[in-house]
Amino acid sequence: ENREAMLNSKSNRLTEALEEANRLFDGVCHAREAALDAQFLVIASNIGKEKANELHSEMSAFDSAAFAGDLLTFMGINHTEEEETDGSEDVPGDFLPSGAWQKVGEEALKYFRRAPTFHYMMGSFKSEPPVPKQRIERQKKASRGKAVRAMPAQLKKMEESHQEATEREVERILRILLTHSENDPDKPISFFDFVIDPNSFARTVENIFHVSFIIRDGLARIKLNEDQLPIIEPLNPSGAEEEDSRAAARNQVVISLDQKEWQ
Repeated sequence: ENREAMLNSKSNRLTEALEEANRLFDGVCHAREAALDAQFLVIASNIGKEKANELHSEMSAFDSAAFAGDLLTFMGINHTEEEETDGSEDVPGDFLPSGAWQKVGEEALKYFRRAPTFHYMMGSFKSEPPVPKQRIERQKKASRGKAVRAMPAQLKKMEESHQEATEREVERILRILLTHSENDPDKPISFFDFVIDPNSFARTVENIFHVSFIIRDGLARIKLNEDQLPIIEPLNPSGAEEEDSRAAARNQVVISLDQKEWQ
């Protein structure tokens, strides 16, 4: 709506709009808001390009007519004499003096420093075309079959390595839980204090994911305290057996946690 006002060279509307966009971007927390910011950046870039094209600088401007006039003067053409003879007699088609283009070429050599081109005295040598390679279809089919058979093994190794990494992380979190419980057995451990990483939302989600394996295997349990907030506590082997006996009564819980709640 304010394109014409922003394109004015004496107006700072585009700069003000960019500063306001930077201020608003600090509060962006949804994907749609980030998309609007990107759309504004495209529009501002186009307006800035148009504004830059309208700027004129005498230092960078190239006048082709003036350059042609200077070139003709350098080649020996007198414009004053041409104007005097313009109305009296016809100007011949080949009006350049002899050696004019050679003079320009000698002057241009000073500004183009390069090695002279190489010419063969008897023409270029005759090269024979390369011998075409014979295609061996059987080898291609065999190699392709080997590649197909090797793929499941590679994917299996990737899955195993990912599973092993998850198991190691679950064991590490269980050791941390047991250490906290042994150091202060009378103090309940807040579930959110245990899983939330104040510096990473993604790490917090991963912690909740790994803790769910500990709960599933009956190595710990979650319950509510007097303030109706979840606490987590490890289970001893006898307690784990009791939990296994009551496995039919277990409930699965889905936790909803967005970045705003995490902050």
